[in-house]
Amino acid sequence: MQILLSEEGAEPERVAELTGYLRDELLQLDVDDVTAPAAEEVPPGARAVDVASIGSLLVALGGSATALSQVVTVLRGWLGRCQHARPSLRLTLDNDVLDISEASDEQVAQAFDLFVQRHSTMERQT
Repeated sequence: MQILLSEEGAEPERVAELTGYLRDELLQLDVDDVTAPAAEEVPPGARAVDVASIGSLLVALGGSATALSQVVTVLRGWLGRCQHARPSLRLTLDNDVLDISEASDEQVAQAFDLFVQRHSTMERQT
């Protein structure tokens, strides 16, 4: 699963800090690994920072049937603790994309529940 974290108007350092905190929490779960995707090489002399790559995490869910639910629970709690500026999240799993931004806690909970339900159904079908 890929998680892309962003925050409107945030400096790259802020996005990196948020991503690091989230990664630390996710590593406490029953997942195989949580890594940053390989960044594309920046041409010599370029100063561009790709904030999208800074806020991106790849979560190897492994064989655990509950790993996706655990990840979603952590994401839900993590978002709930972001009180000042609420980051946006984009989850991608098996070509299924869930975008979370500017939603109420109830809407976030419903969206996450549907996302987990869709993938639980897919696992039972295979």
